[in-house]
Amino acid sequence: MSIQVYGIPNCGTCKKAIAWLEGQGIAYVFINTKDYPPTRTTIAEWVNALGERSMRNTSGQSYRSLGAEKETWSHIQWIEAYAKDSMLLKRPLFVKDGKAIAIGFRNPEEIKQKLV
Repeated sequence: MSIQVYGIPNCGTCKKAIAWLEGQGIAYVFINTKDYPPTRTTIAEWVNALGERSMRNTSGQSYRSLGAEKETWSHIQWIEAYAKDSMLLKRPLFVKDGKAIAIGFRNPEEIKQKLV
């Protein structure tokens, strides 16, 4: 079993998720999306698995700096935006065996069920 956690090291939610994973004894690899931005193809797979709306980091500066036209963007336009600026992606994003299974960290028990 292979688990990757995508995010940025200084993100408070990512820090909580990592501390929780370590406390649960769940092995993972952390991937810093600033240093290693995901490819457009990878993002498209994530969007297909989780939906483009759930992946939006609406509290980030990158999102707020987008114009009002973002409200009418298509699925493809969101994938392109995520590929251009990984800070638009909600964090953390959990991938198990190559498949995106969860994003954010509001319900650790739900994530645990998907990871084990």
